[in-house]
Amino acid sequence: MKKNFLTGLITGLCSAVLLFVIFSAVMFFVQSKDEGNANSSSVESAEEQTASTEDIPYDEIVDKLTFLQMLVDNYYLEDVGKVSFSDGIYKGFISSLKDPYSTYYTKEEYGALMESSSGVYCGIGATVSQNAKTGVITIVKPFATGPAYKVGILPGDILYKVNEEAVTGEDLTEVVSKMKGKEGTTVDISVVREGSSEPLEFTVTRQEIEVPTIEYKMLDNKVGYIIITQFDEVTVNQFINAIDSLEKDGMKGLVVDVRNNPGGLLQSVVKILDRLLPPELLVYTEDKNGKREEEESVDEDKVSVPIAVLINGQSASASEIFAGTLQDYKVATIIGTTSFGKGIVQKVIPLSDGTAVKLTISKYYTPNGRNIHGIGITPDIEVELNEELQKEVVIPIDKDNQLQEAISTIMNKMK
Repeated sequence: MKKNFLTGLITGLCSAVLLFVIFSAVMFFVQSKDEGNANSSSVESAEEQTASTEDIPYDEIVDKLTFLQMLVDNYYLEDVGKVSFSDGIYKGFISSLKDPYSTYYTKEEYGALMESSSGVYCGIGATVSQNAKTGVITIVKPFATGPAYKVGILPGDILYKVNEEAVTGEDLTEVVSKMKGKEGTTVDISVVREGSSEPLEFTVTRQEIEVPTIEYKMLDNKVGYIIITQFDEVTVNQFINAIDSLEKDGMKGLVVDVRNNPGGLLQSVVKILDRLLPPELLVYTEDKNGKREEEESVDEDKVSVPIAVLINGQSASASEIFAGTLQDYKVATIIGTTSFGKGIVQKVIPLSDGTAVKLTISKYYTPNGRNIHGIGITPDIEVELNEELQKEVVIPIDKDNQLQEAISTIMNKMK
């Protein structure tokens, strides 16, 4: 029987045996990489038992998928010769978790994901953020020298379609991958903008983007100013170089700006905090089994000047670890508006066939035991950015009321 099914696959039909193997492979990949499995609950209500699909036998799943394949073959209008049904099954398997941060990556998508952490890519030149509850994707900041800004895309624009495909609710990494591509090629972007009755259409020519993850300068009165746009692999050395340079120039106070920073790599923010703080607990995580892993600073070097950190509603994940840790130790004043509230950690697990899966594996906690998922970091000093500045890509320092509040706070501590 299995031979018949496999023969059917070769001729283009979806065999039951292959589908069984697909589901078994997914289970094997995930279970073999998982560090531990939680014990199943010993008590389950009758209602939960009725609603649960965990006990559906594999042969019933296979039979249903085989029947669906038959329906597609006999009734679906378009040619499906190039459709990868296995990718759809894998993606559906992970999406059934109902977790917006967990996803399955094809080989191409996984390659794009790895590229995104290198700091160099070809795309439209803009950072984006996704609301976990609504799935809405928002343009956070188009780079001033990037193609998105040149065609008129602005901060706050809601990403509606990419190449005529609606993207709300789609995995953020996959949407970003669609906007990337070979240098010189184009991508059609549709956005919804406040005040416009219809979506705005843009054709953006992709170009090589060198992501500026760190910008810094010395302000008046020897106040250092560092902007961290995201926490990539390259960010650590860039940050350390910025601190070293500012200290060499006689820095007496420091403002670190993580507004609109969507986060990034846990190890990057840990190493950056290590440069600011003496040896101590920086952050810890707990998985579903209660296993705790701690990240501590080890470098004796620390910054011994007054520090202020700027945050806003688009400061997420690693940015919140950064602000929350400094807030817990009372070595920095947090200024701005409440942060995004993403207090969970994802792990990308490469699979043996070149694909990968990203799963939410733990919650993170600040040194004082705070998990801010769905809550965010509350600033010590709450300051809304002036409304007329909220659509600006580049805000002059003297007009940035949040930054000016941070500078004033630092100056008072320097006295």
